[in-house]
Amino acid sequence: MDELVQQISSNTGADPSSARIAVGIILKFLLSEAGETGAQELVDKIPGAREAIVDAPDISGGGVMGVFSSLKATGLGIGEIQAVVGELVSFANAKVGEHTVRKMLGSIPGLTQFV
Repeated sequence: MDELVQQISSNTGADPSSARIAVGIILKFLLSEAGETGAQELVDKIPGAREAIVDAPDISGGGVMGVFSSLKATGLGIGEIQAVVGELVSFANAKVGEHTVRKMLGSIPGLTQFV
């Protein structure tokens, strides 16, 4: 998790604390919505991911918009959220492969229009 948080912070300007919380929120959402299509594999390949998920606040509301609201509550702006998501997707591609990431993201209705 430290490697991912550092990458996000370096490449987006988000402070490490907000980046860690954001990753926890996103991974929590992916596990609940796409667990069988690669999210579990991704979490298993990121040391510290489980702890970040447990520490992440509950997602306010449901679906993609609930995640967006929760991410905004961390203090990230829209541009920062997009950058964090982009970095997480790049990191996930390297960890579990692009095919698995596409399958995982495609399994969540409405998500691909934001990623």
